[in-house]
Amino acid sequence: MRESVSLRVATGRFSVCRLAPDTDVAQGDGAFWSVTRTPDELSVVCETGREPPGATTVGPWALMSVVGPLDFSLVGILESLLVPLAAEGVSVFTVSTFDTDHVLVRDEDLDATVSALRAAGHAVG
Repeated sequence: MRESVSLRVATGRFSVCRLAPDTDVAQGDGAFWSVTRTPDELSVVCETGREPPGATTVGPWALMSVVGPLDFSLVGILESLLVPLAAEGVSVFTVSTFDTDHVLVRDEDLDATVSALRAAGHAVG
């Protein structure tokens, strides 16, 4: 059996944004702001309505965060969440931070996501 975790569903909805890799992005505000830069792109996850100007956006997404902090020695946390969601055909976008993991699902998939995660033994609130 996989490890079960507790997750919090964030209030509001979120967007996943793509910008050119050399875009200068100022610090965002809101409940959640994540920036990842690679040689090929700049990705931002933020509250819907707070997207950087000129971004290509996809959303709305619902955000769930694993209650942390999580120890770096833990193995399989994301797997324990993503396998049941894949079985339900739920598309995900994940972000990991120093303390925990965050899973975004399309807004219309939130109810199915919560049901699948609870059926897999996770606590979702």
